[in-house]
Amino acid sequence: MTRSPVEVVDLALAALARYDRPDLTSRLRTARDRLTDERVRVLVVGEFKQGKSMLVNALVAAPVCPVSDDIATAVPTAVHHSEELAVTLVRRLPAGPGDDPSDARTERVAVGVEELAAHVSESGERTGRDGLVQVEVGLPRPVLSGGLEVVDTPGVGGLSSAHSAATTAALPTADAVVLVSDASQEFTAPELAFLAQAAAVCPNVLCVLTKTDLYPEWRRIADIDREHLEKAGIAAPLFPVSSTLRWEAIRSGDTEVNAESGFPELVKVLRHEVLAGADRLARRSVAHDVLAVTGQIAGSLEAELAAQQDPEDAKALVARLVAARGRAAELKERSARWQQRLNDGVADLNADIDHDLKGRMREITRTADEEITNGGDPAPSWPEFSRWVHQEVVGAASANFIWATQRARELAERVARHFSDEQDQMLPALRSDASDALRSVRPLAIRTDEKWGLGGKVLTGVRGGYMGMLMFGMLGTLVGLSMINPITVGAGIAMGSKSIGDERKRRITKRQTEARAAVKRYVDDVTFQLGKDSRDRLRLVQRDLRDHFTAQAEQLNRSLQESLRAAERAVKASTSERERRLPELRSELERLVAVRREAEALVRS
Repeated sequence: MTRSPVEVVDLALAALARYDRPDLTSRLRTARDRLTDERVRVLVVGEFKQGKSMLVNALVAAPVCPVSDDIATAVPTAVHHSEELAVTLVRRLPAGPGDDPSDARTERVAVGVEELAAHVSESGERTGRDGLVQVEVGLPRPVLSGGLEVVDTPGVGGLSSAHSAATTAALPTADAVVLVSDASQEFTAPELAFLAQAAAVCPNVLCVLTKTDLYPEWRRIADIDREHLEKAGIAAPLFPVSSTLRWEAIRSGDTEVNAESGFPELVKVLRHEVLAGADRLARRSVAHDVLAVTGQIAGSLEAELAAQQDPEDAKALVARLVAARGRAAELKERSARWQQRLNDGVADLNADIDHDLKGRMREITRTADEEITNGGDPAPSWPEFSRWVHQEVVGAASANFIWATQRARELAERVARHFSDEQDQMLPALRSDASDALRSVRPLAIRTDEKWGLGGKVLTGVRGGYMGMLMFGMLGTLVGLSMINPITVGAGIAMGSKSIGDERKRRITKRQTEARAAVKRYVDDVTFQLGKDSRDRLRLVQRDLRDHFTAQAEQLNRSLQESLRAAERAVKASTSERERRLPELRSELERLVAVRREAEALVRS
């Protein structure tokens, strides 16, 4: 019978207990903690009022996410398994005077279930004033028992809002993304763009068509959506569901209604594909750690065994070990090639990401300038125009982040090749916390309440008309005409009309100038905030990779030192000492081989 990953790690820890290798033991304990604490994270995303919260409630069979026609989710709600119902607030703490701003600090506060809606809903009195990162809800539900964590994300403002940028930043940490779109219409362009971004960095992308009980044409919409996915090259299954029918099935226990709701198929995929896929990855990760750790111990024992069995060849073995130790020692140095590759790669990545971001923002500014110049008075259309600018900025920020994430993973793979040419080596999970960068940007705004009513127009016209009548009246007196005559009256009317037109053009030009300046300030602010956020993320990536590979280099170096010392001892050992030590070495190797077989079985199962 195949052992569980936790049992294999415990077996490896027991085998390592007799060796003084706290570094390898710590690596296995970290792997064990990762197994027991890590959850399979499923992000539920979508436009405003598409039924995300109701979908989560129906999925976990509990009203954990507030649902209403006039309120919306404002804080991510993570629902996971626990033995008892529990609600925990996760708050971000401000950095202290001596702290690095990129080192996020959080605190966790348990609250009563009755306070959940007040913290999660947009209409809640506390929302937006207490720095909430997310709310965690523990539920005793079988669907969550395998480690599944379902996250209801905010949809305020749709997929082009600042919430979308934060959700995009969380995509690499997700095991699956569920895009929710109701059956009232086919996929929108922002939804398809978001799906493409999710597919680029997340292993599983699912689409859910909600509210099938409200729209008789949902089958036609589903077919159209599948065509859109095929044309976009997005391999994402589509599940038509009805949360209302699901609730009715939960209330009545009717299995036929439950099947009609469409939820059984969705739950099956989440449990058998998403959870199973995460389990396969966990097994592979555990197998890699156990094989690497036991391989280093076994290498030391094999070196000693070879020296004990053939003392004549021991000197050549020692020479090989000395050379290997020298190569391993080089990996520990600050001037090691992998260190140089990492530092140069991060510097290049920083420059490329900054250039890409500024290029995207410059294009937005250029397009906005053209729209303002050719669009006449910006005041009447300012709400739509500012919304368009914000959407373009969010799209550019999301695309820049996805590209940066892909480049960072490529850099990690290039650095890893300095340690091993194996293609299946395990790399650290590069951290990517939710971003608040766009929420720190002041809204795009200009003064649109400047009034120029009838009174102002009359006053401007009278002023221009008076000057026209005065000028032409004085010229008329030179030829014997009176000051006021039909010619001067006509001239006054013409000059008055021209003054009104000139004033209107001046005001429009002034507002266009203000609008261009406002767009430039807004884009500059966005570039500043996103640039800082991007540098912080890359600094975390650099630290994670540096710490990961430094630990590997130290472990390898120490293992080779142990092997060298064992071989040198074997050269000096007497015949009786060899006869006593050989059975011990073979027994220890057999124990390690048994552990390695269990680890290899994890990958095969």
